[in-house]
Amino acid sequence: MRTKTSAVFRRIGGGTLLLALVLLTGCDNEQARLPSQENFTAATNDYLAQRGHVCLAKYEWPITVTAGSREPDARQMPVLEKLGLVTGKDAVATPPKAAGDANAQPAAAVPAREYALTDAGRKFYLRVPVVIRTTTQNITHPADFCAATLSLDRLIGWDPPQTRDGRTATSLLFTYRIAPEPWAATPEVQQAFPLLARAMQREGTMQVRLGVHLTKSGWVADELDAH
Repeated sequence: MRTKTSAVFRRIGGGTLLLALVLLTGCDNEQARLPSQENFTAATNDYLAQRGHVCLAKYEWPITVTAGSREPDARQMPVLEKLGLVTGKDAVATPPKAAGDANAQPAAAVPAREYALTDAGRKFYLRVPVVIRTTTQNITHPADFCAATLSLDRLIGWDPPQTRDGRTATSLLFTYRIAPEPWAATPEVQQAFPLLARAMQREGTMQVRLGVHLTKSGWVADELDAH
């Protein structure tokens, strides 16, 4: 009789323990869903750990620069070549036809220089999605050439969360710390890539806005979860 009673108590005790664990997990989830400094700090840190790269908008390689070009690549590629991150070779390029001019004659090929990543440069070509926002759409590039990484400096605040069509969302405001690659901190690179230089100069002061939304497990940056 004692054996049967012990078995019953073991079953009851196990069930009680399981229920307690479920309740604790539920409490943890509810805490994670609160719009708090702690939760929004965690969401920002998670976002920066995955997408906190400062990249140079060099999405596809090789990059061809025509002779006499005044595009940014014309001054940026030689700098990267000098640093051993890319290698260049002589090439020819055919300028594209003017948009909407179907009767235009093909343009003559012009001298150019074609740049490809070296083994050293490929280390900084990260296959991490880069989202570019325009006024009409979001454009996602699968990879980019990156020069620095960001981490959270300070979470400044957030807008009151709003629920619309069953989705609760808000936007956060934070400042960052930046860790450039050694080559990215050189004067030549700073001069050739002014946006990178600006990002480094405004470390700790530039305010960045990040959209987040509520999920079952807590707050997540919009770019990390499109749902």
